[in-house]
Amino acid sequence: MKEITIERDHYEMFSNICIEDFKSNLSFTLLLTISDFCLIIEYICITIEFMGKIEIRTVNVIQYLQALREGGSLPGLVKADDGFLYVIKFRGSGQGKKSLISELIGGELARAIGLNVPELVFMNLVDTFSQTEPDEEIQDLLKFSVGLNLGLHYLSGSITFDPLVSKAPPMIASKVVVLDSLMSNIDRTAKNANLLFWHNELWVIDNGASFYFHHQWETWENHLPRTFPFIKDHVLLRQATVLKEASEEIKKHLTEEKISEIVSIIPEEWLEYESEVMTPNEIRAAYSQFLQAKIAMLDILVKEAEDAR
Repeated sequence: MKEITIERDHYEMFSNICIEDFKSNLSFTLLLTISDFCLIIEYICITIEFMGKIEIRTVNVIQYLQALREGGSLPGLVKADDGFLYVIKFRGSGQGKKSLISELIGGELARAIGLNVPELVFMNLVDTFSQTEPDEEIQDLLKFSVGLNLGLHYLSGSITFDPLVSKAPPMIASKVVVLDSLMSNIDRTAKNANLLFWHNELWVIDNGASFYFHHQWETWENHLPRTFPFIKDHVLLRQATVLKEASEEIKKHLTEEKISEIVSIIPEEWLEYESEVMTPNEIRAAYSQFLQAKIAMLDILVKEAEDAR
């Protein structure tokens, strides 16, 4: 396929055209020139080719606005050089770069199965912010977080999920429960839901407590056959009434190829630990193997969740 350049006006026109338009609106198609028609077909092919591929943008922090003390890791609200606000997760926090890896993998897994997740971006942080921060705790956090961090697009006006009054659609609730069981996420409870309502839709945030096996690489393989008893404390468990159907949907989307793609985007520098004996590639392979093992035992995990209900 030859390379083409699509101007903005063409892009806006093409992005509103789908194959059904060609089936149901033949008169419109006939009004196009042969050249325009071929260009549309080529654009659709390009869109299909790249559909679903993961692209994480990299931005630079230009302003540190405030600490968000709701989380134990002290995330912050920052502005980036693209003009948007983000919640930044710091590599210098208590759980370090491993919490960023959990956040990245968990977020993209959730997105892959059709859940709403704020855009994730890599965020470069320089040392100048720590020099002007009066709070000593945050000053140290900023200092130890110089380099590549992770950001989530700030959902302005969002409302925290309240387990006493908030309701989630059964399929969405079930997908969240099954996914959290797959990745051993211990931090989505009534005490700390890590869910938001934004524009009347449920959004999944804060997956940093997942994959706790990676805090002890020497014994990580012991976790492969284990179930997830902590699912009994999940904030959405009572609303997750279609767990089997949700698990079938998850199986369709979380293929071996998709898992490998998600794991491959982990930055190399997040995988380099002075105290670890495993190489970055070996660590990536471990994450993939863990997830594939959990998907293989998905029926067992679903039964465990159903019994806990």
